[in-house]
Amino acid sequence: MTTYHIPTTDQLKGSVFLPASKSYSIRAFIVAALGGRSQIIHPSDCDDSLVASRVAQALGADVGKDEDNCWSVKADPKKALPKSINVKESGTALRLLLPLASLRESPTVIDGSGTLVGRPNRFLVETIRAMGVDIDGKGSEDGIPIQIRGGSMQPGRVSIDGSISSQFISALLMTLPQLSDTSELMLEGKLVSRDYIDMTLDVLQRAGITIDQKSPRRFVVPGRQKYRGLKRFTVPSDDGLAAFLLAAAVLTDSDVRLTGHLNTGMLQADGHIYPILERMGVILRKTSRSIRVKGPVKLRGRRFSLKHCPDLLPILSVLALFANRPTTFVDIGHARVKESDRITDLRQELEKVGARIRETADQMTINPLENPVTDRLLDPHRDHRLAMAFCVLGLKVGVRLRDIHCINKSYPGFIKDFKSIGAKVLPK
Repeated sequence: MTTYHIPTTDQLKGSVFLPASKSYSIRAFIVAALGGRSQIIHPSDCDDSLVASRVAQALGADVGKDEDNCWSVKADPKKALPKSINVKESGTALRLLLPLASLRESPTVIDGSGTLVGRPNRFLVETIRAMGVDIDGKGSEDGIPIQIRGGSMQPGRVSIDGSISSQFISALLMTLPQLSDTSELMLEGKLVSRDYIDMTLDVLQRAGITIDQKSPRRFVVPGRQKYRGLKRFTVPSDDGLAAFLLAAAVLTDSDVRLTGHLNTGMLQADGHIYPILERMGVILRKTSRSIRVKGPVKLRGRRFSLKHCPDLLPILSVLALFANRPTTFVDIGHARVKESDRITDLRQELEKVGARIRETADQMTINPLENPVTDRLLDPHRDHRLAMAFCVLGLKVGVRLRDIHCINKSYPGFIKDFKSIGAKVLPK
């Protein structure tokens, strides 16, 4: 496995066209496969988005792409499922697919690989089973492979714990409108990543689906609804991926401009990066066409809840190392069940460069980095967000990094864009 060296870099300058939102791309492909015709404009080219396009095909859709990155999706909900469906390492595709495949009342096995192995699905599988489906996964947490043997999914009162993943809730919101009668979805436990649920509701509404949200924990979903397609759906740029380039600019003598499909009015959980950066002292010059940052910035350590945006934890932890006082991130327990344990794994790797970090089950406190250790070999634990965060860290302390290509899960063009503004990424 090739190791890469990211040396310190004093100055960054340039412009980057941001990649499309991974989360919106996945939702668009799968919702488009549920009915009608859709054109998906400028979706992400990351591994997880490509998996979602193949899941759409497994759900019966005819999927095609033209040279301008415009994808056509023609749904065929009556088409039989294949005997097995592989979602590779996409947790979102897996969770969204489970109840949708169960609805077809035909046997299939849903499998995956890599970082998806061992990730918990128990709350969702138990809920689907309680609705009348013969389904089970591997072990006590219903990991992959997950077998669907048949059965008939019944409408009614449906409850699910929302403390592990909002993806479970999004999956049910996509499925319940297709049942034979009205259902009531009740959310239990501590709700996390709430904005991802709102993102799902936005895409469903664009496809002609009606859901009556009575409260943050209660949804009434009429049955026998028909998906009408997304017509022309342009995927917005990904705020969470913008965070890595913004952080790089913040830490260096820089003038960096990000462009793309911005200010679309579509909610993103990782859009919290902008107010968080501003609270840390960053001045963002935002227009309808670009975001511009000039660095370096004297960062202020603060206390932040990442309850609804846990994916920001890796890059914010790197920024926290260079703040003027300790920074505490709270409400982050659900970050432990991502591609890696984004609390313990992150802490252990940052400690290699001299970081002083205290973690508990649900929070981290990161002290300013006083005596950095340079040229340490860091392991992203096959987690794309850890890998990109460690690249940004290299700008300040110089690091070596293994398994850098796990970034393809969300941002295959990251190294190219990172180098285009002046960073160095060197095989070693």
